[in-house]
Amino acid sequence: MKVSIERSALLKAMSRAQGVVERRNTIPILSNVLLEAEAGEISLRATDLDIEVIETIPAMVEQSGATTVAAHTLHEIVRKLPEGADVQLYADAGGGRLEVEAGRSRFSLATLPREDFPMMASSEYEVTYTAKAPDLRRLFDKSKFAISTEETRYYLNGVYLHVAEEEGRKALRAVATDGHRLARVDVALPEGAENSPGVIVPRKTVGELRKLLEDDEAEIEVSVSETKIRFKGDGLILTSKVIDGTFPDYSRVIPTGNTKRLEVDAAAFAQAVDRVATVSSERSRAVKLALDQDRLSLSVNAPDSGSATEELAVGYDDEPLEIGFNAKYLLEIAGQVDRENAVFMFDDPSRPTLVREGDDLGAVYVVMPMRV
Repeated sequence: MKVSIERSALLKAMSRAQGVVERRNTIPILSNVLLEAEAGEISLRATDLDIEVIETIPAMVEQSGATTVAAHTLHEIVRKLPEGADVQLYADAGGGRLEVEAGRSRFSLATLPREDFPMMASSEYEVTYTAKAPDLRRLFDKSKFAISTEETRYYLNGVYLHVAEEEGRKALRAVATDGHRLARVDVALPEGAENSPGVIVPRKTVGELRKLLEDDEAEIEVSVSETKIRFKGDGLILTSKVIDGTFPDYSRVIPTGNTKRLEVDAAAFAQAVDRVATVSSERSRAVKLALDQDRLSLSVNAPDSGSATEELAVGYDDEPLEIGFNAKYLLEIAGQVDRENAVFMFDDPSRPTLVREGDDLGAVYVVMPMRV
């Protein structure tokens, strides 16, 4: 194999590939990236046996061939090369080394045979449809903060992507919850997605997928089966196993009878929560909201470290209410609000609170209160 490639293109592809590769591996080949060069392009393939990413980029191929090399090492080398450098990759068939050259820099890296590199078994996908990158980005970005990190409830360790019907309209919906907060986000149902099975996309896949969705103009081909999901963009394919489990009936925890309505500037609210939470105890992070006519008072009382209060002018026209929350949960939800105002719908201090972005019903958040 003998290839010449522009540094920035190789760096971008390597950063995506090495994101999939685990730093600690008991199987040496899984630390490597598979490089395959032929007919004016080079493809980079990386896998951890649960996710596989393949990126194909243009290159000057003098001699086609393939080899595998340590992903993190090659990424670091390319990252440290000067901008605009032309990178030469050369591997002879029997030498077991990959030579990397750029300007006056020379590196010789150990390789492993391409035959040892595991390929993710191809899947028969039940449904394939095309979605706009900004739509998929909205679904995953706005829901991922609520993914559970509790390994025992493994079926909550991802985003539940499925087709939902509400008031006669179908939507593509993403839901995530950890039992303390929940995010439910909808976008218009893409053509051909009507019969897509509901799947739980793992946390790591959601993180890697974000790199595929940066281009606002991109159209992403999504293929779904009961066991796998594949996202195909321009020159990039990400395939992932889905979590084998049943996502709980989330509709039961979304309150419908909350009538006490608070409307507040989302940015001002987030900043105020952040300020008063400075003195909260690390363990509980509790902040109390006291609501009265068009006035919100935020307070923290931590016996060990001190107390803090702040008042905000808000839209509230109901009976006085005092309710406590984990400050981190409030900040994460406020951080999702793209519109100027966040709307909180309360019931009583022991019941879940509903949060919306202004009058947008396409994104709904639920947060459980806590005693303060």
